[in-house]
Amino acid sequence: MTPGTVLVADDDAAIRTVVTQALTRAGYDVRAASNAASLWRWVSEGQGDVVLTDVVLPDESGFDVLPRIKAKRPRLPVIVMSARNTIMTAITASERGAYDYLPKPFDLSALVTTVGQALEDARKTDQPVRKQAVEDSDALPIVGRSPAMQDIYRVVARMTQTDLTVMIQGESGTGKELVARALHDFSRRKAAPFVAMNMAAIPRELIESELFGHEKGAFTGAVSRYLGRFEQAHGGTLFLDEIGDMPMEAQTRLLRVLQEGEYTSVGGVRPIKTDVRIVAATHRDLNQLIAQGMFREDLYFRLNVVPLRLPPLRERADDIPDLVNHFLRRNEMQGLPFKTFSAGAIDALRRARWPGNIRELENFVSRLCAVHAGDEISAATVEQEFAIQNSPGSDKDPGSYNSLSEFVENHMVQYFASFQPNLPPDGLYHRVIQQVEVPLINATLASTGGNQIKAANLLGINRNTLRTRIKELGLSVVKTPGARQ
Repeated sequence: MTPGTVLVADDDAAIRTVVTQALTRAGYDVRAASNAASLWRWVSEGQGDVVLTDVVLPDESGFDVLPRIKAKRPRLPVIVMSARNTIMTAITASERGAYDYLPKPFDLSALVTTVGQALEDARKTDQPVRKQAVEDSDALPIVGRSPAMQDIYRVVARMTQTDLTVMIQGESGTGKELVARALHDFSRRKAAPFVAMNMAAIPRELIESELFGHEKGAFTGAVSRYLGRFEQAHGGTLFLDEIGDMPMEAQTRLLRVLQEGEYTSVGGVRPIKTDVRIVAATHRDLNQLIAQGMFREDLYFRLNVVPLRLPPLRERADDIPDLVNHFLRRNEMQGLPFKTFSAGAIDALRRARWPGNIRELENFVSRLCAVHAGDEISAATVEQEFAIQNSPGSDKDPGSYNSLSEFVENHMVQYFASFQPNLPPDGLYHRVIQQVEVPLINATLASTGGNQIKAANLLGINRNTLRTRIKELGLSVVKTPGARQ
């Protein structure tokens, strides 16, 4: 007895042949056609136990026939194949009721395994009829067709159909917030707010108030009631970025929210019910933080329901041409001159390591478009820009921000290790901030010739605040003649 019958629709004769041979060797009966009409006739007649269809067919899109198949035979699993390997393809396949999506070229053994799993699942339970998908769009939320990204797209497509908590891990600049937004924008919560909160960007003493809100008079300066991010995101998605930087006290309160579905604001007594989907992200090793006693293990398990690792750019260099073209189109819309990159220039970009990942590549492309003449960026121009960026004393923006973060993190790990099995004395935050603040202010003052007004503007702080810090830190200001204070 054969495992079942597979209906295959693909206008490429070579693909039909190899797929038919692989499935036949696995024991399946196979019926293959080059068009959607034949596929629909077989389905209407009640034939087939699994459907395997391409998206692009000569008479009708596989995406258009898919909802009709699901309406007529809800339990019939449909696996979609496509050479257009974008996140929108994966999401559209999922929303229109596909059992799975296989990007071309695919591994034949993986195909056979997927067909077998589809048959097994179909015999266990009814397949749900899902809502009609949003229309495809060239305005892709995430760009890339590499095998590394296909795995991401398939997970994202499945997760848009659920409210499961997702933990996104990846280096700085890999696009964690873009993935979080895609999870929201293509979910049933898309009409409700998407609220993002970066734990590393908020003073630790304010994080609980920012998350859960506070009541009037809860603390000095609380002159009115404040709605926290949970209330702001009600019904939608709350994106907790850099979750590894959340202080222990806030971790405890967040765990209770995830367990009980309610919380109290700072200074409040009335429980507040919450309805949000949580997506968390971090570039840090949470298991290491757990071992160091800096992150709650029970909270980690609550957040890490669906783990999603975003690959660094060096692991998906094949996506660089698509990313560059995407950035060039965006730059043109923002008023920068239209440019193209030569094949040699693209090869030079592929060979780079990109410690700042996609964010660094985007800024690099924008800078080349802004400062270099000519319609085409050559390999020589790219190499010249790399040389300038990496020269001693140069401003390594945009990579400098990521490099500084990595530098501090690596040294802090070593610092903590030196105290094992104990922890360093309390007050670490202020000691580290002071060590960073002194050279930062000195370097800024030096760059402005001692002009404190310009230095304050560069630092993004009030002039009086800068003067106070100079006095408190005991810094000396070397004034360039003529520099206004």
